[in-house]
Amino acid sequence: MIATSEAVTRAAHEREVASGERFEFGRNWARFLELIDESRIRQAEESLASMLRESALEGRMFLDIGSGSGLFSLAARRLGARVYSFDFDTHSVNCGKELRRRYDAGSREWTIEQGSVLDDVYMRSLGTFDIVYSWGVLHHTGRMWDAVHAATGAVAPGGKLFIALYNDTGSQSDRWRTIKRLYNRIPSALRPALAAATCAPDEVKAFARAVVHRRPGDFVRRWTVNNARGMNHWRDIVDWVGGYPYEVAAPEEVFDFCRARGFTLIGLRCKGAGLGCNEFVFERSTRT
Repeated sequence: MIATSEAVTRAAHEREVASGERFEFGRNWARFLELIDESRIRQAEESLASMLRESALEGRMFLDIGSGSGLFSLAARRLGARVYSFDFDTHSVNCGKELRRRYDAGSREWTIEQGSVLDDVYMRSLGTFDIVYSWGVLHHTGRMWDAVHAATGAVAPGGKLFIALYNDTGSQSDRWRTIKRLYNRIPSALRPALAAATCAPDEVKAFARAVVHRRPGDFVRRWTVNNARGMNHWRDIVDWVGGYPYEVAAPEEVFDFCRARGFTLIGLRCKGAGLGCNEFVFERSTRT
């Protein structure tokens, strides 16, 4: 069943990319893979442990929905979890396998597959997990609320759900949806220029602030030093500008949706009215 599911998922992914309806997240992550080192891995570990409020995950079952580069699956392994990763994107699956080869070779505690969170049969086949993690993924499925529902169903009673979803900023979000769709429909040679042009105003403002406060080094570090999650600034920009499908949610919508499914909010990192992801950690009731 798994092999068949992977083949169907791969074909669906290829169709959406060819039609300009999906950004190839995995190709972007493959380039980021060249930059991953022990420093970035440690930052990812610290970020994950901080939001989950757990210093170790020994003996825990960890599901990474939309594993991307595989960095946070690796972080969960370093924290002691038994990890199950899957992604809709073929290149992302390969990224995870490459990281496993580099840093967790021979382990039987990290499974990596190609699959879709929107595939009900596949999701049911996985069972439930102590921790379900999906950072910046479910809003790229084209059916965000169905995807969030599927993620909640994979959490065991008493387990945790850690998700990050784009904040709803009204008309600003609508404009970005148009830009993201355009990015995926223009020739690939033009895409880096569009990514640079659309983010240039923010970069100019960041540079101006650094100069005004006599801290130009802050701007330099923005481009040369890992961010708090161990990620790379330019790869984040490409992921942001190209990331399509694109849906958004207000924090209260996410809270109400998960509460109705037996979850209690135990952690929140909110971007307020700005663009970007709001991060939520929920705990599922022990009552089934």
